[in-house]
Amino acid sequence: MLQIADNASEFSEMVVPTHTSSQQARFLHTGALQSLIDLLRRKGYDVIGPTIQQNAIVLRRIDQVEELPAGWTDNQSPAVYQITYTAEQSTADSQDASPPPRRFHFNVGPDSWKRYLFPPTASIGGASLDDDGWHFQQAEFEPPQYAFLGVRACDLAAIAIQDRVFDQGQYVDPMYHQIRQLALIIAVNCSKSSSTCFCSSMGTGPQCTGGFDLVMTELETGYVIEAGSEQGAAILAELPTTLASDDILRQANLQTETTAASITKHFDADGIRETLMGALDHPAWQSVAEKCLSCTNCTMVCPTCFCSSVEEVSDLHETNVQRVRKWDSCFDIAMSRMSSETARPDIRSRYRQWLTHKLATWHDQFGTSGCTGCGRCITWCPVGIDLTESANAIRNT
Repeated sequence: MLQIADNASEFSEMVVPTHTSSQQARFLHTGALQSLIDLLRRKGYDVIGPTIQQNAIVLRRIDQVEELPAGWTDNQSPAVYQITYTAEQSTADSQDASPPPRRFHFNVGPDSWKRYLFPPTASIGGASLDDDGWHFQQAEFEPPQYAFLGVRACDLAAIAIQDRVFDQGQYVDPMYHQIRQLALIIAVNCSKSSSTCFCSSMGTGPQCTGGFDLVMTELETGYVIEAGSEQGAAILAELPTTLASDDILRQANLQTETTAASITKHFDADGIRETLMGALDHPAWQSVAEKCLSCTNCTMVCPTCFCSSVEEVSDLHETNVQRVRKWDSCFDIAMSRMSSETARPDIRSRYRQWLTHKLATWHDQFGTSGCTGCGRCITWCPVGIDLTESANAIRNT
């Protein structure tokens, strides 16, 4: 399991590993990727991977390699998300066949793996009424066996952060624990960056360094695959792979280095906790509040936000009641409502709560930042608020 450093500066000092040994790295031809999906399904896994729905690359169950977004890429900037088809179309009279389109040449979309490890809604208990009175039951839960295909480095870090929240503290969430224990993680190294990515500043990417069972680097002709666990090694041994040649390994290393060099957004997280907590009355909070819609988009797409609320839902006869946990957001005014007042009645206080928790008090709770630099909150904010700019506005004035 990926271990998260206590602060972002420790991440930035990590040495990015390279593919150096063909005895460890294997090569799977691009046309053989279906064999991986088939193998996982035979072993009882529901394979969850990227696919296209409603003009976005989302994470859903996939059974066939054709469901992956081959040839598609994304363009992201504050408040902008667009996917485009970029693969070259070969013609009948073409002398040289175009390389097959890549299946993972995009950055993270609106979904994260949180959707499956910590579902948006879940029944956690219930009660039924009969002649003898009310009877309370725990929710019956059969954990799914997921294989996550295409997990990026920033999301490996996010999963490890959520492990700390739900699975490694004094109180363990039983549903999360069961799903997590069965999950198989197949990571993919990023081959491009977007203008909203700042994973390198947070020390979480773009290279996958741990927390996976298998990791793939997609090249034009196939995939360099390495195992990160005994379970991953056993699966790799069953795939129709060959030893990765030195030339293939050089291509993989060059792609990783090029991707890291292409990241343009940078954020200095050193000392940000002290800066934010010492500036709770800074006028920058109000400046952001005048733009923020309090729509909750940032918390819904964030791979680490974990706020939830619980409600009771009864049937029409009012004899059966389900207790349902659902995602919530600190941007919802009801989140801080108490019996006599609301603790955070305005957008200014709610945005401040979100940002200070994400970058500052998360350290106090869990020993790490709550931000992985994935950039989702920037892309999916409808007015283009950038949390790095908000933090820097406070730091620099």
